[in-house]
Amino acid sequence: MKSLKMKLIYRKHKKAILGTLGAVLLAGLVFFFSYFHVTKVEVMGTSRYTDEQVKEMALQGAFTDNSVLAVLLHSRVDVEGVPFVEGFYITRLSHNSICISVREKKAVGCIPYLDSYIYFDRNGIFIESSHTRDELVPFFDGIEVSHVIEGEKLPIKGSSVLTTAVALSTIFQKNDAIPDHIEFDTSYQITLTYGDIRVMLGKDEYLEDKMTRVSAILPKLSGKKGILHLENVNDNSKTITFEQDLGEDGVIEDVDTAVAYENAVANWHGGYDLEGDYTGEGEYDQNGNYVGSRPTEESIAANGSWLGGYMEDGSYTGYGQLDKDGNYVGPNPNETSEDGSEEELEDYSEDYSEDYNNSGYDGYDEEY
Repeated sequence: MKSLKMKLIYRKHKKAILGTLGAVLLAGLVFFFSYFHVTKVEVMGTSRYTDEQVKEMALQGAFTDNSVLAVLLHSRVDVEGVPFVEGFYITRLSHNSICISVREKKAVGCIPYLDSYIYFDRNGIFIESSHTRDELVPFFDGIEVSHVIEGEKLPIKGSSVLTTAVALSTIFQKNDAIPDHIEFDTSYQITLTYGDIRVMLGKDEYLEDKMTRVSAILPKLSGKKGILHLENVNDNSKTITFEQDLGEDGVIEDVDTAVAYENAVANWHGGYDLEGDYTGEGEYDQNGNYVGSRPTEESIAANGSWLGGYMEDGSYTGYGQLDKDGNYVGPNPNETSEDGSEEELEDYSEDYSEDYNNSGYDGYDEEY
């Protein structure tokens, strides 16, 4: 009898203990899931996807809203089916916040192949393919491959083409000037396309120097159409010319005389005479430099469609061969040289005037 009574007491105590343990465990689980409930998610390491897109791709399945379990269960080294992503790494920032770090595949360029775009890294490894083009990755045309296998090096014809492509891609990223199109011709001459401007870089030489100048010049060509020539840029020559497309009528748009006059007056620094006294009509600046006579509406109108008269420092003299934006436009075709340098002008015209008159050449000085 006594033994039976002890057994009943033991069972009651056991139930009480188990009930207590269950309550403690339940309370612990409630605390665990409530205290470590994720309320904030940070994303880093990608410029290709939005934060919301990364969250949807990385946080799939159970326990993604728990800062402890999400780290343990959802960090993935190898990701399949997500273009340009190698893996997601999740770290806990605090009890209720996590950070998703995206490890992207670094594509330096893409080439057309059949009906797709093939993306490759700096080692020439085929890392991704897509039917749509990513505008953030330089697009190369003229790089030929016989076949492609993902994860293997592209069999690119021309041993130096890959090196050139990687160098160009690095420069584009550095200068934040990714062209719409990069083309290698059969002799591996390089041509870039920026909207309506084609940039002829020539051979794989002085690319850094050439692209630095391109970055400086392109803003000045806004709204224009034509070809920028940098094939001859080297250590000894910085000759850059712009072959402007003048359109079907073959002429530059009419010059707004009033605006041209205002610009000329604003940039004319004269008014001083030879003695250094200011007269308002003197043809010297305050430093005694000859800057030409004060521009008038008549003198500007007499220039016709010629937009020059400016010097390298942006000042207006009336005889400078640059326009107000620093573009080379040549000597004034409406007047003869006043300093008697007829031979020099004749030699210059023989080399360039035909191209400029017929094709619309502008040139750029060495300052670029």
